[in-house]
Amino acid sequence: MKATWEKIEKNLGVLEVEVEAERVAAALDKAFQKVVKKVNVPGFRKGKVPRVIFESRFGVESLYQDAIDILLPEVYTEAVDQTDIFPVDRPEVDVEQFAKGQPFKFKAKVTVKPEVKLGDYKGIEVPAADTEVSEEELNEELNRMQERHAELVVIDEEAAQNGDTVVIDFDGSVDGVPFEGGKAERYSLELGSNTFIPGFEEQVVGLATGDFKDVTVTFPETYHAEELASKEAVFKVKVHEIKRKQLPELDDEFAKDVSEFDTLDEYKEDLKKQLQSRKETDNKAERERVVVDQAGENAEVEIPEAMVQGEVNNMVRDFDVRLRAQGMNLDMFLGFSGQTVEDLQEQMKGDAEKRVRNNLVLEQIAKVEKIEVSQEEVEQELEDMAKAYGRSPEEIRNILASNGSLGSLNDDVMIRKTVQFLVDNAKEVPAEKAGKSEEAKPAKKSTKKAAKAEPKADAEEAAVEDKQGEE
Repeated sequence: MKATWEKIEKNLGVLEVEVEAERVAAALDKAFQKVVKKVNVPGFRKGKVPRVIFESRFGVESLYQDAIDILLPEVYTEAVDQTDIFPVDRPEVDVEQFAKGQPFKFKAKVTVKPEVKLGDYKGIEVPAADTEVSEEELNEELNRMQERHAELVVIDEEAAQNGDTVVIDFDGSVDGVPFEGGKAERYSLELGSNTFIPGFEEQVVGLATGDFKDVTVTFPETYHAEELASKEAVFKVKVHEIKRKQLPELDDEFAKDVSEFDTLDEYKEDLKKQLQSRKETDNKAERERVVVDQAGENAEVEIPEAMVQGEVNNMVRDFDVRLRAQGMNLDMFLGFSGQTVEDLQEQMKGDAEKRVRNNLVLEQIAKVEKIEVSQEEVEQELEDMAKAYGRSPEEIRNILASNGSLGSLNDDVMIRKTVQFLVDNAKEVPAEKAGKSEEAKPAKKSTKKAAKAEPKADAEEAAVEDKQGEE
């Protein structure tokens, strides 16, 4: 087989392939074996028609498409390996010649992984570690714990406020006609939670126990029930009860209730250690985010749209996996939020583009710096995943293999090692100055929303979570 590659523009090129006539003949044989099982010819049992009779009756050309379908995938893969290119999208194939006794010739227009021109990636400024826990931070955490363990107490003589939970009846209608899902009795609603249609909760604030009110709202244009979208609705509301959070006292009894400690002082000391550990984790994550983002911004790379869309699809799939782990799914989420899949994809596009860019840059840095991954490191990754998911390493290996994600383990370990390389070669500065190396080029301006910097989505983690959800 002969294969040549010619770049025609940016990340697009033409792969020209010629396959020997002998392989064409073998593909025609396989195509005949497939087709003959479905052919009825008088005087012959199904599947037993001789090749010469078949070709005289139907023509050898009737086998061409099946033969191409058999041969093309394998020779395309061989041609990609032979020319050492990295396709990132389905090729546009143009068959130039396919006939019995002749070579198979085709051209494929292929979008390939882009070239990356690295900028500065050493000496990037990162925030100095700050793991001290202030008294104010400790008190804020104690207040959050108070809120978490607060009791709801019935309020009889005061009006409802934001943060209160009201127990209500409501009965909604549009143009005087009730609609499905618009009625409930003794429904508990936390005011300010924004779980109801915009404008509803605000109109309940100020009502007292026993009050009645007609609440008028307008459904959003993107509401999931199309027959209600943009419609004005009136809800007849009755308040049965108002409940308000009552915070527990911060004393030794509180410490005993929420922890393993007997005194508030002991609990505060442990809480301080937890906050310190959290700050260390956050600081590490922030350093990684800064070096990856800055190295990405300093590099030059033109990203094919196909790579961005592919990452968007991965992100939607991972989002669905995580929703199902919480007892939901993507369809339910879209119904509740009034969005479409296209809306969700558009929201994810900025993050997807940044992920693709950063990962391309990290891969190039790993190549330049000769960062490699040992088999021992891959095995350790399997061990760590096994502990995280309560499985054996062999189970994790089998799950990843069945989902086609096993090969990405090596890539993910390499990406993490590369990120650590950037952190190790960074320059520590006060937090407000972090984010740029001394000679770094100015960050490119963008009209897109700022995206969270995340090295590539962990396909193997999503695969394991997906399996966990199925079980």
